[in-house]
Amino acid sequence: MTDAYNPMELMICVAARELLDGSTVAVGTGAPCAAAMLAQKAYSPNLSVIFEAGSLCPLLPEMPISVGDSRAGHKAVMVTTMGAVMETCARGYVDYTFLGGAQIDMYGNLNSTYIGGTHQKPKVRFPGSGGANDFGSFCWKMMVLTVQDKRRFVEKCDFITTPGWLKGGNSRYEAGLPEGTGPYKVFTNMAVMDFDSETRRMRVISVNPGYTIKDVEDNCGFELLKAPKITETEPPTEEELRILRDDVDPHRYLIGRS
Repeated sequence: MTDAYNPMELMICVAARELLDGSTVAVGTGAPCAAAMLAQKAYSPNLSVIFEAGSLCPLLPEMPISVGDSRAGHKAVMVTTMGAVMETCARGYVDYTFLGGAQIDMYGNLNSTYIGGTHQKPKVRFPGSGGANDFGSFCWKMMVLTVQDKRRFVEKCDFITTPGWLKGGNSRYEAGLPEGTGPYKVFTNMAVMDFDSETRRMRVISVNPGYTIKDVEDNCGFELLKAPKITETEPPTEEELRILRDDVDPHRYLIGRS
């Protein structure tokens, strides 16, 4: 083990461990793509990566800068259309997705549309859904990678771009989304969270090295539930860091930002 890693490297390494060999994951660029590449190179060689722009099962030589980057289709089984990718998700063929957003609430609902004002006259406008709504609605396990602070972890999203557990309980399925799908885990620079199986509220399951549960609570805008036993997140191994730094992001486009 080593302590010489930054928060971005920690989040990517911890998230990558969730991706089982032989499974499928729909990702965008940035940290989710890095996590998928690390998983593919370290533990899950048969992990199938899918990009919303249409690339299916590429073997990525390096991180693309966008989902439409030609590198996203390197040695892909197929480069098809966004519609075909979303249909694949809707048919139930995609196990995981990683998403992010400007806001997330206690039920894992995500906002990537606007903050403040109204939809017509917002204070801040963001890119919107892209493929996030479809991924969050139809992939079996939705995971979130994001930095933790009170501005992002809010009591109520100003707008729900991607549905999480909606209002908790059975509300997601009552709204018509497929049973068995939904938010699964949240990875931040401070902790790892999952969701209570009955209330569907966000719950701390492990705290990252260097932080306390109070740090996590102080940087969250709503009351977090706590697992019966909260552990310390396993830090990156030397091998994970080697692959991440040498093979996944050798130019430090992503991990150099921390």
